[in-house]
Amino acid sequence: MDLTQKDHLKSYGIAYWLLQQEVEVSWLLNYKGGSFMCNYHEDIEKECKLRGVSYQIIADAQATSILSEIADPEVNMDVIKMEKAPKVAVYSPPEMLPWDDAVTLVLKYAQIPYDIVYDEEVLSEKLPLYDWLHLHHEDFTGQYGKFWANYQNQAWYIEQKRQTEQLAKKLGYSKVSLLKLAVAKKIRDFVMGGGFLFAMCSACDSYDIALAAEGVDICQPQFDYDPIDPNAQKKIDFSKCFAFKDFTITTNPYEYEISNIDVDPNKRQSLVDENNDYFSIFDFSAKWDPIPSMLCQNHTQVIKGFYGQTTAFDESFVKSGVLIMGENKTLHEARYIHGEYGKGTWTFYGGHDPEDYRHLVGDPQTDLSLTPNSPGYRLILNNILFPAAKKKKRKT
Repeated sequence: MDLTQKDHLKSYGIAYWLLQQEVEVSWLLNYKGGSFMCNYHEDIEKECKLRGVSYQIIADAQATSILSEIADPEVNMDVIKMEKAPKVAVYSPPEMLPWDDAVTLVLKYAQIPYDIVYDEEVLSEKLPLYDWLHLHHEDFTGQYGKFWANYQNQAWYIEQKRQTEQLAKKLGYSKVSLLKLAVAKKIRDFVMGGGFLFAMCSACDSYDIALAAEGVDICQPQFDYDPIDPNAQKKIDFSKCFAFKDFTITTNPYEYEISNIDVDPNKRQSLVDENNDYFSIFDFSAKWDPIPSMLCQNHTQVIKGFYGQTTAFDESFVKSGVLIMGENKTLHEARYIHGEYGKGTWTFYGGHDPEDYRHLVGDPQTDLSLTPNSPGYRLILNNILFPAAKKKKRKT
């Protein structure tokens, strides 16, 4: 999984396929970019050839030598055994196309199966059937991504709003914001019970804000037809958040933000552009911090930046107990963060599409066959395989 690998993204699909066949896979953390190792079988070699994935056939003695090298306490490597393919769900509106979201796009490309779940499935207690849940770039505050100012007269926006209001009414909620809060709480319970949660873009901050604003109307009439609570900001309960604290909600319906968690785009654009926008992922100790080490496996520690409805998280609003795994230190922004809640974990990843610097509504889909070695997409796939590993608690 170093630079000799022809298709890093499909390699994860091979690892997942092996787990489906009940073949034990060893994830060699920090060994040649986080390589996978398993016992040889000709069917595995055929599958690698079919999918265009690079591989090496090694003798038992060489495998033993590699494992001995990794076991050396002086080297930052470790072996994680994976035994079971995690059952994957994506929280997404049924009408959304796979290329509307980076996770569904890479799942399709890597040939990793997943189920679509949405509000009805979540509220009917379907989440415990899954190990891993991704949140499509949803707005859990009930403000439709604050698209109103620019797209209120567009047919797609009008129809999306109509359908969502209809669904809320069908499920017994008087407002979309109340429906989304109920869903957010079910997702919280999923994590509490041991589930693995992954979110990108606006799903990250809007999810935390929805939990923190329970019982508080933070929506202007353009979104829910009645006035906002004039004391909404003072009633926000940051203790209910997974990741964020002390933020200020944005109540102006004409402003394309829901809070100041997302870094100021004007400030960013004055300091970086597509040619120099990067963030770095940290090099964790594989033997002492196996969880973040798994989540950060890559063939490079420097990742190209990319925009989204929520691009990055202002570090001043990230809770002290949250693990920052990727950041742009110059801009004081966290891009990739992780934490535990109850028996489960959550990971938030800022931005929309790691290979589309500024994805706009209506833009064509990203063709991952043109970027099969994308380090930004590898971070997503690390999270998908993470639940397959035998659990190891972070050492302190």
